[in-house]
Amino acid sequence: MKVLHITASIDKSAGGPSRSVPKTCIELAKLGIETEIMTKTSEHPVEIPSHTNLILTYKSLWNLFVFGLKLSKEGTDLVHIQQIWNPYVNVMAYWARKKDIPYIITPRGMLEPWILARNPWKKKLALWLFQNKAIRKADHLHATAQMEADNIRKAGFTNPISIIPNGIDLSEIKAVKTNYGTKKMVFLSRIHPKKGIELLLEAWRKLDSKEWTLEIAGDGDPSYVETLKKSASDLKEVRFTGPQYGEAKWDCIRSADVMVLPTFSENFGIVVAEALAVGVPVLTTKGTPWEDLEIHQCGWWIELSIANLKNALENLVNSPIEEIKAMGKRGTALVKEKYDTKAVAKDIVALYKTAIPKK
Repeated sequence: MKVLHITASIDKSAGGPSRSVPKTCIELAKLGIETEIMTKTSEHPVEIPSHTNLILTYKSLWNLFVFGLKLSKEGTDLVHIQQIWNPYVNVMAYWARKKDIPYIITPRGMLEPWILARNPWKKKLALWLFQNKAIRKADHLHATAQMEADNIRKAGFTNPISIIPNGIDLSEIKAVKTNYGTKKMVFLSRIHPKKGIELLLEAWRKLDSKEWTLEIAGDGDPSYVETLKKSASDLKEVRFTGPQYGEAKWDCIRSADVMVLPTFSENFGIVVAEALAVGVPVLTTKGTPWEDLEIHQCGWWIELSIANLKNALENLVNSPIEEIKAMGKRGTALVKEKYDTKAVAKDIVALYKTAIPKK
């Protein structure tokens, strides 16, 4: 089976899909799927081990259009399109239809209500020009959580949907957290208005306890980052540390007693799974699909508001360290059971077999 994955970016700064797509593709290649990722060039692409059978090809938008002319059913069994709204990925949706090659779209949260409400006229224009047809003609849609699948239906799309979460490559994790009691909270994600950092800072300002520290790690628009730094200048317990990659990322997560992601909207939230994998409980919002935090008692899952954030922060900073440690251990067990990349890749292969017509 030959599968071509199209994604706009695998740059380290581009968010969760830039990490989860290559990791899943590496596991697909291990399962015998001839896998190729086609993407735009970037300054800081994620590292892909040279010993994998995964093919990585960089093409500009123009070169991708030319490549589509040569695309054939003999050379490609399936096209898997990661994300929407971007002309880069939609060019290949066009060519897949033109060459009668089945294709799957993974929207990656791009049909969530918060996203649709941003620049709505641009979204409506894109839907009219190309996006609506690209989605409706897809042989299958892939959602990473039930919440995302529900939002796809609310957006009016009736294609078959499979729900398969993103996975974590557990072999990357050299150690789990052992030093509980640091009284440190970490935000580790893209620094973007969608992530709710402004609300987090305001909630932090209202905290009675000042024993804990908050570390904000990530990359984003320099002017926006500077605005946040200025707004937090009176908060001596808060510091910005910049982006963290590779082992530095895992060290950053393990250094915290709690991870916080006060986001407005995530289709999955890979950093939540990463934190749980190393034994760090998570505070996040119902803008993510992480009800598992409540079900498995490994974190806090709240409606996003300054008041709710403040109450949750007060609750966790007053929690005994032994309770936080127990939550962390339950989180690690959950990820091993449900979010291992190897198991996720097997489910993706089953999806591919469903989408490809039997000969």
